[in-house]
Amino acid sequence: MRRGHVYRWTRGRVILIAVFLAAGASGQAWAAESRTLSLDQCIDMAMQRSRARSASGYAVAAAEAQHRQALSGYWPQVDLKGGFLRTDQPPNFIFPASDMQLPAQNIDVPPTSIQTPGMTVTIPADAFGPGFPPQDVPIPVPPQTVNVPGQNFNVPAQQLPIPEQEIKLADENSWFGTLGARWLLWDGGMRKGIRQQSRAGLDVANEENRRTDLEIVDSVTRLYHGAVMARQVGDVGRDTLARMEATLSLTETMYKEGAGTVKKTDYLSNKVMVETLRSAVALLEKNEALAQAALAYTIGLAWSDTVIPADKEIPFEPSHVDLEALVGEAYAFSPEWKRLEGGTAAAEGAVREAKSGYYPKLALTGELYKWRNDFSAGLATETNKQGWMVGLGIEVPIFRGNLNRNRVREARARLNKINEESILLREGIGLQVREIVLGLIATEKQYQATLDAKTSATENRDLNTRAYQNDLVETEDVIRAQLTEALMSALHYKMRYEHAELLSRLNLVVGTEVASRLTDPQVQGGTP
Repeated sequence: MRRGHVYRWTRGRVILIAVFLAAGASGQAWAAESRTLSLDQCIDMAMQRSRARSASGYAVAAAEAQHRQALSGYWPQVDLKGGFLRTDQPPNFIFPASDMQLPAQNIDVPPTSIQTPGMTVTIPADAFGPGFPPQDVPIPVPPQTVNVPGQNFNVPAQQLPIPEQEIKLADENSWFGTLGARWLLWDGGMRKGIRQQSRAGLDVANEENRRTDLEIVDSVTRLYHGAVMARQVGDVGRDTLARMEATLSLTETMYKEGAGTVKKTDYLSNKVMVETLRSAVALLEKNEALAQAALAYTIGLAWSDTVIPADKEIPFEPSHVDLEALVGEAYAFSPEWKRLEGGTAAAEGAVREAKSGYYPKLALTGELYKWRNDFSAGLATETNKQGWMVGLGIEVPIFRGNLNRNRVREARARLNKINEESILLREGIGLQVREIVLGLIATEKQYQATLDAKTSATENRDLNTRAYQNDLVETEDVIRAQLTEALMSALHYKMRYEHAELLSRLNLVVGTEVASRLTDPQVQGGTP
């Protein structure tokens, strides 16, 4: 290989490594406090500090309260009311003036006789003046019969005028209190439909909350592994720079001593590579700090804090799964699928509620009342001032301009829309799971290939370094071997990160319950 081609090849590898490694991290650079945390500690801290998780928790609480509101419709509604009322004048009632017509009448009084019993009448003394009689005088009265002859009275027709009368009904001041109750006995399915919708809303809120937890775990896991990879890549860059500097020092010594075939151009080419790599290492160190700061920010720490991953490398566990079995079980755990099921249940409840408009509603009502008024006549009698009443009311819809029919059509259309979306979501979940599983299979193959390449590159670099010390190979061969080792190491770390990222994505798509099956050592051939 000619020197120009080797130089361009090695310089291209340096730039490739710099660009490739710079893309592996993101975050903030300045840190006031550094903490060394494990992945579980980072997830726990993110769960405790996440504002998104708090917001989803409030959403669940609101859905629970809404569901309890729907259940309250099955209970009697009891209200206590009271108040004071004063009018500018006492309420009254005007009885209008009128005339009473009396027709002519002929009244016959039949003859009769009155029998008086015998008695003694005493005249007191001085009844007719002083000394007359001088003392009480008893006078006996014998029994008598008095005969009254029959009579006939002719009464002519008369017109009696009745003047206008003002009647006071109550006093100006009134105090009143009522205890009323209403119990809906039959509603045609309205309460059941509302209850079904609120229950579905609560289920959706719970799935949203679980989705938020999965997103937090996914974000923290990816950033944590990204910080691990950034540190590994940074170590690779620093180690490669140290070896390149050692090679440069050896090249300078060999060039200045004039031993072997090393020329000044070899030294200058080597120096260009070293300085280029030094610039790339500075960028890698910045990215490493950025990744650690981003991890700190994601778990809820201050913008100036830094989290250093406790793990030295990204764990790698081969997956064992049957794609069809995994997709079939994913529908039981996917938050998106659960949310769609909740939406379907809510739409069915809306249809039931809309249909209730066709049916009558029956309610039992009751009231206990007390009225205090200082007046005791008119309406303010003791009978009217307190009492109770019980009633049974019914409401039958007759015609509402096709309102109920169109409500039912709207609810059914929404339900059909969700059913169609469920087919799309089913296919979408299956496609996502398939894509991730295929990615896992590919990264596992790449993992072994890059591991073998990394091992071979390390051995090749070691052999070329020792051979260069003995002047058996050219400078370009040593530089190429060192850069190849760095590139293969970075590719290997990238494959490990991509594998961990795919597992995290799978956890986000289908939930922890299914994703855990992939790394279960008892899973063989994809079946538990």
